[in-house]
Amino acid sequence: MRVLLLGATGTIGRAVLHALIARGHEVVALARSEASAEKIARLGAAVIRGDIGTPERWLPDLPDVDGVIQMACDFDSAMGETERRLLDGLLPWLAASSRKVRFIYTGGCWLFGPVGNNLATEVSALSPLPAFAWMMPHLQHVLESTSIDGIVIHPAMVHGGDGGVFRRFEQDVRERRAIRVVGSEAVRWPLVHCDDLADLYALALERAAPQSTYLGVATEGVPVGEIARAVARRVGVAAPVIDIVSEDAVAQELGEWARGYACDQRLSGAKARKELGWAPIHLDPTRDVMELCA
Repeated sequence: MRVLLLGATGTIGRAVLHALIARGHEVVALARSEASAEKIARLGAAVIRGDIGTPERWLPDLPDVDGVIQMACDFDSAMGETERRLLDGLLPWLAASSRKVRFIYTGGCWLFGPVGNNLATEVSALSPLPAFAWMMPHLQHVLESTSIDGIVIHPAMVHGGDGGVFRRFEQDVRERRAIRVVGSEAVRWPLVHCDDLADLYALALERAAPQSTYLGVATEGVPVGEIARAVARRVGVAAPVIDIVSEDAVAQELGEWARGYACDQRLSGAKARKELGWAPIHLDPTRDVMELCA
């Protein structure tokens, strides 16, 4: 299949690009800078220059595609408006294609809100953090459209590669000998390694039924304090200082979206395993911490 990949230079995007090419797919990726274009070309994909917020500028240069994977997002106050402009331009273009295109849209675990001890699945009601409420009509549009084969993937907290959610802990402990944790050490994060998540995207592209939704979760919920202390031990700090940071403080520092770090969740990835044959191999966060900080 020829696939348009949006967000190809991010932690998840690079892994997805690798997975698609390894499975024999042809990838066309969007790049908004020369540096990104060079990275994408080195990874083996064709390059289309442009920005997701101005699809009218690059869609005329896009060849016919069989699938689109959208995982690009700038975590800023304009991210909702940027996404609206992308979908308003891209979806009509796909609808006019000579073939029915498979469109994989990326949601996120924070759309489920703080489920606590409940185990959320694909049929659980969504209760998004306010910073991501704009995504709800977009999800509905993708899944209800009859002009595309829409599929949604909600990734858990992603780690691995040269980015991911563990990196902040590693930077803290190396620079400060202390680790900042938002809300409480007891907050649980559902986790997935970027390589496992990339396999899920590829499987969904190839096998998922139209209008289906999947949770990309390898580990249902791990207390963030355990992760932070494992990172500290790996770096050589046996008894790190854990600084509890309030949601308000992290929102002021990074933006309202960062309140998600305090979202206590348990999510299940069983549906993807059963229906798509997804078999994540990174199931031990402590082992992954050791590889990350090596």
